[in-house]
Amino acid sequence: MRKRFNTTGVCIPHKHFMVNIDNKIDEVEKMVFRGEYFIINRPRQYGKTTILSELSKRLQKKYLVIRSSFEGIGDTIFENEQIFSSKILSIFSKTLRFTNKEKASELEKLGKNLKSLEEVSEGITEFVMNSDKEVILFIDEVDKSSNNQLFLSFLGVLRNKFLLKEQGLDYTFHSVILAGVYDVKNLKLKLRPKEEKKYNSPWNIAVNFEVDMNFKPVEIETMLKQYVQETGISMDTETIANKLYYYTSGYPFLVSRLCQIIDEKLLKEHEKEWTENHVVEAVKLILKENNTLFDDLVKNLENNRELYEQVYYITVKGDIRVFNILNPIINLGVIYGIFKEEDNKVYIHNRIYEQIIYNYMISKTESKGDISRYNFRDNFIKYNNELDFEKILLKYQQFMKEQYSDKDSKFIEREGRLLFLAFIKPIINGIGFDFKEVQISQEKRLDVVVTYDKYKYVAELKIWHGEEYHKKGLKQLCDYLEIQGLNKGYLVIYDFNKGKKFKSDRVVVEGKEIFMIWV
Repeated sequence: MRKRFNTTGVCIPHKHFMVNIDNKIDEVEKMVFRGEYFIINRPRQYGKTTILSELSKRLQKKYLVIRSSFEGIGDTIFENEQIFSSKILSIFSKTLRFTNKEKASELEKLGKNLKSLEEVSEGITEFVMNSDKEVILFIDEVDKSSNNQLFLSFLGVLRNKFLLKEQGLDYTFHSVILAGVYDVKNLKLKLRPKEEKKYNSPWNIAVNFEVDMNFKPVEIETMLKQYVQETGISMDTETIANKLYYYTSGYPFLVSRLCQIIDEKLLKEHEKEWTENHVVEAVKLILKENNTLFDDLVKNLENNRELYEQVYYITVKGDIRVFNILNPIINLGVIYGIFKEEDNKVYIHNRIYEQIIYNYMISKTESKGDISRYNFRDNFIKYNNELDFEKILLKYQQFMKEQYSDKDSKFIEREGRLLFLAFIKPIINGIGFDFKEVQISQEKRLDVVVTYDKYKYVAELKIWHGEEYHKKGLKQLCDYLEIQGLNKGYLVIYDFNKGKKFKSDRVVVEGKEIFMIWV
């Protein structure tokens, strides 16, 4: 049975096509060698468990490795200190028995009948003293229990033992690695309904975990080469890797899922080659999926109004946000994998997330007008399956004039881009898609790059700020068209001046044809 692409659970080298992550494991191994305590806090489905699995295999040659997880242990253990103390070392021993039965049995015996965290501390001391190897502790899914004071107290025990060990006054784990979504160094929790929210630092001995777990194109290529070698399917691995990175920014789940879609859903039986078009088609399919990653993305936006607003202004309005990880909302967006930093600015992590967010926000846009009377797809398709984009814009202008001319300008300014995207979505849905390319200037420009079949269209949306800015905007649009290899572009101008006219115009600037409408 040949390998397959995996998007559920831990990746196993002999079963799954995997990116070569040796360089990442090398960096983590150095941290363990130095005896550091740290947290691998990354978003859902980011490869944390796979890293721990592969790291554990490597470390077992030199260390005694205890791997554990708080996934599925239930709440009973946290009812009181005595229950927790009597069970925690037994939990640690369960996975150890698969690699060292003797030491697992020893740890389980040490954990029996313990009644306090102080006794747990003594049990750990005795276990480490009796080991001929340095002991490493992994705890995965740590944030499943991180809102519990007993767990935080246990971390406090490990912290104090670490500090005493550094002074030669105790024996404890050589290195402790926690893995989860949240960074428990600064965990915001609420222990009781009436208790004020507070920040806790039970793990302030932990060093920063700065290993980049995104897949770079050259790393993605290692997985593609495995696939080519095993299946005999050919591809330009460098080109495909770059295309996958373009849409995913190296988010591990998204990279693997696109490959899985191509391999299992798109590649016909007679086809023997992956092409860039396969990647594009896979993106179309993944955007229609209802998977746990996208569910989490929407849930995290719905559950935090401030985060939703921040995302809205960055994506829809094209606003600039300076990246500062100390800003709690920006930090939360990074924790959830929504934000990334580029050139000291905040960006949505990847183009697929950006599209999911747009689709989600478009679906929430309340339009009192009957949009379906205006945007019937067949009215805008030419004989060669090309879009009549000018006709789309003119029909959108008619829609805005008839349905929104009497609406408050503040509403239009806020919702204008979503209204435009909601208008074109049914026209391109299933065959094409639209990605937003943010090109910030004084006009807060936001280019919408629409792909449909084999054709590409660039529509710029902007607010009218006078003739001078308009000319600068045309020049910038021409520059962007040049980058995209296009000779024609489109401009949608939102004019909030009194006495405005719903007009259209066509100009040629630097050899580029620009068709414009005012709404």
